[in-house]
Amino acid sequence: MDIFQALLLGLIQGLTEFIPVSSSGHLELAQQIFQFHSENFHLFLEFINLGTLLALIIYFHDRIWRIIKDVFRERNYKLAINLVITTIPAGLLGLLLSGFIAENPFFSSLFTIAAAMGIVGLIMIFIDKIPHMSTLKDENQLTPIRALIIGLLQVFALIPGTSRSGTTIIAGRITGLDSESSAEYSFLASIPIMLGVCLKLFLSSTDRAYFTANTSALFFANLTAFAVGIFALHFLLRYLKKPKSLQTFGKYRVIVSCLVIGVLLIISA
Repeated sequence: MDIFQALLLGLIQGLTEFIPVSSSGHLELAQQIFQFHSENFHLFLEFINLGTLLALIIYFHDRIWRIIKDVFRERNYKLAINLVITTIPAGLLGLLLSGFIAENPFFSSLFTIAAAMGIVGLIMIFIDKIPHMSTLKDENQLTPIRALIIGLLQVFALIPGTSRSGTTIIAGRITGLDSESSAEYSFLASIPIMLGVCLKLFLSSTDRAYFTANTSALFFANLTAFAVGIFALHFLLRYLKKPKSLQTFGKYRVIVSCLVIGVLLIISA
């Protein structure tokens, strides 16, 4: 992996990890378009989660600290418990199925990615017409049942092209949150999952050896992902304040989906 490729992948990761258009889908598309044939390409993609994880922690450090104080000083466990409930389904299945997902061609197929991008995009476009639960002021009012619903729907993010933030925002909207609160809750819930992914990497001697052998490329990729990720978070949370803002990302996803499927059909004809 050369430095240019690392910077490009870091840029894509930073932009698309938080904006609900699917980072995994865009990174797979980049691999096909730019013909990246690096050994252990997907392991490189897992390692550049470090940059976006750091961006999340720094951007939400005040909120994270408030949650910690609520738990240990105020004995208010409600939000912390809900975050754990939301995290468990996708985190557990992701851990159990990581090998299967990495080896099964379904999860790296461009048809799968394009279809997932299109389906979730259509849901985003018509999100206001989907039945919603009673309106909540913010994520602090979530009940454990609603937190579990968000967690169960987040499982679909294991399919590339779906988007972890996208599925969680949709689930948040269905359970009564507005788009901005859904996004904030999505990012808070993703921190434990991303921490688990990064920890798993460094527990493996093979993965640590890969990290050591590719330190320069990973440093520049993560630095780019971190810087761009901070910008993307700031942009998204401001943009989601606008009415029907989620539809914009839905339309983008549908356009990309149609383009990819169209190209694949032409190639296979």
